[in-house]
Amino acid sequence: MGDILFRSTVHAERLRFTQEPQTVVRFPGTGKRESTSHSDRTHLPDPVITGQEYQDVTVAYHLATRLTREP
Repeated sequence: MGDILFRSTVHAERLRFTQEPQTVVRFPGTGKRESTSHSDRTHLPDPVITGQEYQDVTVAYHLATRLTREP
């Protein structure tokens, strides 16, 4: 699905959160659309624990969106 597809992968040898992360996905603009987004995590729980150190972390993020036809 998607007129726009976005994929990104990040890796960290060590990662620690000093505060709880807040994430938001928005699709601003006009027109109706179908959209999906999700992430695949390795060695990173959901939710994370503030102050906990995580090692060998990988996050793969996927986003797809497309405009639908107006009736």
